[in-house]
Amino acid sequence: MTAPITGVAPTRAHVAWWRLWRAWPGTIAGLWRRSLRFRTLLVTIGLTALAVVVACVWMGLAIQNDLFTSRKDQVLLDAEQARGAAQRTLDAAVQSDVVQLQNVMTLAFTALRDQSSAHMVAAYRIGPPVPNAPQDFSTDEAEMPDLLTTSMRSLVRTNPDQQIWQPVALPDGADTSVPGILVGQQLTIEGVASYELYLAYDLANAPQTLTFVQRTLWVVGIGLVLLISGIAWFVLRSVTAPISEAADTSAMLAAGRLDVRLQVHGEDELATLGRSFNAMADSIESQIKELAELSLVQQRFVSDVSHELRTPMTTIRLAADMINDQRADFDPATARAAELLNAQVQRFETLLTDLLEISRYDAGSVQLELEPTSLAHLAEDVIASMQQLAEQHGTDVRLVAPGGYSPVDMDPRRVRRVVRNLLGNAIEHGEGRPIVVTVDSDQQAVAIGVRDFGLGMKAADVEHVFDRFWRADPSRKRTIGGTGLGLSIALGDAKLHGGELAVWSEPGRGTNFVLTLPRQDVPLAGASPIPVDPGDDSVAALDDLGLTAPIDVSRVDAGTDGDRRTATDAGSPGGTR
Repeated sequence: MTAPITGVAPTRAHVAWWRLWRAWPGTIAGLWRRSLRFRTLLVTIGLTALAVVVACVWMGLAIQNDLFTSRKDQVLLDAEQARGAAQRTLDAAVQSDVVQLQNVMTLAFTALRDQSSAHMVAAYRIGPPVPNAPQDFSTDEAEMPDLLTTSMRSLVRTNPDQQIWQPVALPDGADTSVPGILVGQQLTIEGVASYELYLAYDLANAPQTLTFVQRTLWVVGIGLVLLISGIAWFVLRSVTAPISEAADTSAMLAAGRLDVRLQVHGEDELATLGRSFNAMADSIESQIKELAELSLVQQRFVSDVSHELRTPMTTIRLAADMINDQRADFDPATARAAELLNAQVQRFETLLTDLLEISRYDAGSVQLELEPTSLAHLAEDVIASMQQLAEQHGTDVRLVAPGGYSPVDMDPRRVRRVVRNLLGNAIEHGEGRPIVVTVDSDQQAVAIGVRDFGLGMKAADVEHVFDRFWRADPSRKRTIGGTGLGLSIALGDAKLHGGELAVWSEPGRGTNFVLTLPRQDVPLAGASPIPVDPGDDSVAALDDLGLTAPIDVSRVDAGTDGDRRTATDAGSPGGTR
């Protein structure tokens, strides 16, 4: 029996926490870009913290310097008073013999200890030995010499009327030390000898006081930062909340909810902004309603005119067909007139049909009739139906279909109309050069591309190619009876399916239209199976690859894929590869 695996849940939790931690910089950067409140609060906290740090550091250094200076002055005063008391004791003594002088020095030493708060005291005779001079004395004969430096002793010897001091580290236990001050001055026995007098003062309480003061400063500084942050958050909330409300209301207005308004309170600047915003929204709502009513009137007019003209147009069409059928019996001029009449009536009828279709799109009353359809087979049928037109223009149309065979829910009538329109435009503007129709698919979408190698269009013309009644070159007449609405209707059909119709064109390289339709009823995501920009290709390159040779599709099952087929040459003009 297999032992149970343990520790999976903690590992996943750890990975999830790690990923969440790694996402923090991106989250903070996003908040910095999107939130004025967050950005202002962060800047306020940062600047306040910087100011508090600078103030605390400056105050700490100032207090430290002042504390040391005041303690040093106190120590020097204490040392001077102690030396004065000892000197007076020596001056008042009667110098008789060595024993008496030694006793007097002992009294002076006692006065030093009583009058000063020094941690250590030492006196060293200056000059050569004197028979009746008292001996040197020190409270700590082992440690005091280690504290004295040659330079300090030299200064004390050469400056009898001055106090010499220096900071030292006083031993405090086995391996520790405390800060201190060593004060040096002279003590004189008149007529006998002079002594170097050194007093060492312990400053251990000064760092404790400084630490307490600095800790208090930092606690107060952190509290001040938190307090200012809270105040800033409250103030920003009172200011940015109306701005956020205005932004949300603007978004709802942009989404079409024209009845939303801001709530106005008070008479301050924000209230003035709210009233101005509401007045602007009222004006926009009024103008949009007027434009909507005008657009609705125009749509109804176009729809009604197109619909009403269909009945007389049908009668005219029948009459034109009858006259055209009998044109062989007419004289040449009348026969030509009958032929032109029939062609223009057909074009007029097509224009009415397109106008009626456009009016349905404008009114939003178009419904799809979906059924499973193979886009590759649909492209085959369209190419076959337009083969005669292609031959009249001397154009060779070829189909390259590595995918797109599996059925996809679409409205075949509308998609066929789009493909016919794209192929008709390619034939008309292809300058008799080959036209390549490509069908391909992936897991999300199916696509068909129509590529011609004609004159192409400029970038400024490509932007208007889907506009109604627009032509890149107005001086060129239409050769296959187009109405100027075909690409607009094709774009509407693509959007109605949830797809897209894209175009690429360059002067001298031709034009490529790509229709992409989703497999499921979801918005398109990712690139189209067929790139809109065909890259650096040419007709010669296509000939070298054999893509313009007559080919046909062998309808052979493709195993588990169901969408890829094997292509073989069959000589049919409507074939695929």
